Amino acid sequence: MFEVAYTMFLVLAALFLPFLQVVLAASRTSPPSGALVVRAGTTTSGEFKTISAAVAALPNDSSSQTIFIYPGTYTEQVYIDRSGPLTIFGYTQDTTTYTANQVNLQFNAARTTSASNDATGTLRVHKDNFRMYNVNVKNTFGSGSQAGALSEYGNKAGFYACGFYGYQDTLYANQGTQVYLKGYIEGKTDFIYGRQGQAYFGGNTIAVRGAGFITASGRESDDSGSYVFNQNTVVLASNAESGTSGGYYFGRPWSDWAKVIFKSTVVKVAPEPALWILWDGDASSVDHVTFADYNTTGVSNINRASFATQLSASQASQYSISSAVGNDWQSWVDMAYFV
Repeated sequence: MFEVAYTMFLVLAALFLPFLQVVLAASRTSPPSGALVVRAGTTTSGEFKTISAAVAALPNDSSSQTIFIYPGTYTEQVYIDRSGPLTIFGYTQDTTTYTANQVNLQFNAARTTSASNDATGTLRVHKDNFRMYNVNVKNTFGSGSQAGALSEYGNKAGFYACGFYGYQDTLYANQGTQVYLKGYIEGKTDFIYGRQGQAYFGGNTIAVRGAGFITASGRESDDSGSYVFNQNTVVLASNAESGTSGGYYFGRPWSDWAKVIFKSTVVKVAPEPALWILWDGDASSVDHVTFADYNTTGVSNINRASFATQLSASQASQYSISSAVGNDWQSWVDMAYFV
């Protein structure tokens, strides 16, 4: 009798678990107390039609501030440099995933008409103590030039369930300590890159658009900077070019002290078997690199480049969020998203 009842319980659990998960998923559909409100086309006094206008209205002091954005597509370039802590929330019915995001910030800017790679960014964050949740950031330029979605300069920056969309140089993790958790990052060429950035990427979906390079670390000396990727999934972007499968790499060195580690990566679209490649065929470009992976699954024909390393479990344990962004990470990372 017990076995029958237990079997029925398992059947019912399997049937209703998806509905239970939906019920338990947290939503954020109204602004928290004290937040500045952004709403496309608003005529309500005290609200802002653009994100830039809300940022401009923030007090230039050390106080903690919040911006809440209602659903919509906001076509603008946003620059943030206020000194005090800032959190941006995007409207969503499920805070746990980027797939439910309803706020889209987009702009079309390329290096060919901009003063720097940073200046191409749709969202440019030049400040410490910044958090953003459930916002998609896009550069709509396409192929032919560096064209960033995010340009990040600052310490203790966290991006949670956010989406970053571009083609070349999508995410400029250039300076400061930063985490990207449970989000989406899309591109083809060097689409996660930067110089002094210390970054941790956990539980993200990384979507490749073409036969290019996920990372291009520009670390210029033997400093503490690194990019550590943990438990991310690599997929084929919906708009991927032919030849993407089997043609992209985990990374190449923008400078020859590049340091990039992939741990427990699930690969759903085949990479080039070498995983890593020289910069434009230059053998000296890998003189000092650390290119490594551990427990890469979903692909069977890996033949790593001679300058790359397959880590053991004990070696892999040395690369963590602490090694990437510092031992104080628990004081500023949102643990609800930590992977």
